[in-house]
Amino acid sequence: MARPIERLELTAEERAELERRLHATIVSKRDSLRASIVLLRADGCKEKVVARRLRTSMACVSKWSKRFSEDGLEGLRDRPGRGRKPWLPVDRVAAVLDRLPKPPPGRTRWSTRYMARSVGLSPSSVHQIWRRNDIKPHQIRTFKLSRDPHFKEKFWDVIGLYLNPPDKSLLLCCDEKSQCQALERTQPGLPLGVGHIRTHTHDYYRHGTLTLFAALNYLEGKVVARTEVQHTHVEWLRFLKQIDREMPKDVTIHLIMDNYCTHKEASVKAWLARKQERFHVHFTPTGSSWMNLVERFFRDITQDVIREGSFESVRELSEAIITYLADRNEHPKPYRWKAKGEEILAKIQRAREAQAKAAAAANA
Repeated sequence: MARPIERLELTAEERAELERRLHATIVSKRDSLRASIVLLRADGCKEKVVARRLRTSMACVSKWSKRFSEDGLEGLRDRPGRGRKPWLPVDRVAAVLDRLPKPPPGRTRWSTRYMARSVGLSPSSVHQIWRRNDIKPHQIRTFKLSRDPHFKEKFWDVIGLYLNPPDKSLLLCCDEKSQCQALERTQPGLPLGVGHIRTHTHDYYRHGTLTLFAALNYLEGKVVARTEVQHTHVEWLRFLKQIDREMPKDVTIHLIMDNYCTHKEASVKAWLARKQERFHVHFTPTGSSWMNLVERFFRDITQDVIREGSFESVRELSEAIITYLADRNEHPKPYRWKAKGEEILAKIQRAREAQAKAAAAANA
């Protein structure tokens, strides 16, 4: 009787990772080969068949099959001491990494050539060190940590509305997008086509600006909006009255808005006080406009209409915005809040700690 073929057992996660290594374009040839060996052995192929199919030796198939059966995915890694020895001087590599946080005098960041002259290496060697350590001095990310003393209370108030919207109520995310510019390109550009991208001139004529007031219905995705020339408390109050007129009279309205001064002006507060049975206001923490989902809508309309359009007047820009809103409300797209509040707060806390650590190091 023939000896039964010993098959490798794979979990779903292991198989998915091996399939990824097999088909990924950035995985090394040796990792792809090892993944192929394990997958074929898991499918019941003999070592001889695997070696012939992959054009490798029986010893190679046996080695990686055994390593995987003993240590799983970790067994497919090269063990310490194998491979090419590092050729860059350790002290020079350390110097490159140590000098990165503090740019040279008169500069805001290091370049490969400037760093190379500073530590005595070639620019390609510095680039290789940066690449291996995932260092990208040319990139920068913006951030803002709220200093609101009541941050957590406001945070959970807003997040709670997203995760558990109140019954028989409307949840509206409100804000204004000011300084929407009506820019007219000086020359007509080329449309998108096969083999070439769209073009437009870098220069333009300015025809003025307008402000877009918007209230995003969290549950339905529809948007109530109006355009105005200015964005003072007068226009804001006019927008609130529009919401009052257009929304059903028998529902309570919860408004999520930021701490912009026009939202808290005396006449606005007085009007909301008279409407307190219908309107309930929830302010996002100071410096935390990212919690207001209408900002996500502003991003879409900026990309789809405002930024890349060419308008001969403010009126033409306003008409383009109104047309976009009408089409969007015909096919509304709700935005859903899925992030967990505890994870967000933990991330913010890590950012505060990192900021405090960096400040302490700078003052040391």
